[in-house]
Amino acid sequence: MDRSEAAAVSREGQDESPGQGPGHARVARALGTGIVAGRHPQGAVLPAESVLLARFGVSRTVLREAIKTLAGKGLVEARTRVGTRVRERAAWNLFDRDVLAWTLEGGLDARFLRDLAEIRLAIEPAAAALAAARRTTADLAVLDACVAAMRDAPGLDPAFARADLAFHLALADASGNVFMHSVGAVTEAALDVVFRLSRPTDREAHAASWRAHAAIAAAIRAGDPEAAALATEVVVRDGLRNGAAAVERAPPPPYPSAGPPPAGRSPP
Repeated sequence: MDRSEAAAVSREGQDESPGQGPGHARVARALGTGIVAGRHPQGAVLPAESVLLARFGVSRTVLREAIKTLAGKGLVEARTRVGTRVRERAAWNLFDRDVLAWTLEGGLDARFLRDLAEIRLAIEPAAAALAAARRTTADLAVLDACVAAMRDAPGLDPAFARADLAFHLALADASGNVFMHSVGAVTEAALDVVFRLSRPTDREAHAASWRAHAAIAAAIRAGDPEAAALATEVVVRDGLRNGAAAVERAPPPPYPSAGPPPAGRSPP
């Protein structure tokens, strides 16, 4: 997936596009995408207020509201007599929908996929185990419908990726845990792009994918938490491998580097 495709996918379903919406949102998006893409490096100071006012053609009030928005997302901090400094990536709220979308617009790489897979491995198998104990008849019906949709859609059909995403969101809901649901909701944009990226490219891979999801649903239906967790881990790891292979075939722009560590801290 190249930069233009990643950007198009990540913007699907959004209410605003470049140049539209409230002025401060437009400015925040422009600066935010520049920060996560590394055009405004971590530790660097943003251009002076007068420069940004001229660049965006907005009022001082609008610009300051945009900066306040970015500060609330952990991307920048204002310092007296210094200016607005870009914070280190560890301070960014990567679960913020905007920050996540801006990151996706720059394209995916192996590190992003690994980081996402690690958080999924920490959460989704546990969600599946809880679902095996708490699932309702309605939950099972939704999971089965998602598996059927994956089975019936060719692997490269966007409908396959949509059904894949719906399955994992339904899995979080079936856990009966509101925090699981919340994590699924905030990572939805990233999962959407990853599932489109890792779609199976041949019949054998297509069959393996939907059957692996069917195994999760079957374990949940059987009330077997351990089997549900293991089946989910298999799916997440397979997705990581497929996504990494796709990235390697068409490498996108690099994931933002960590940059120099702040004083008193060592690199992650």
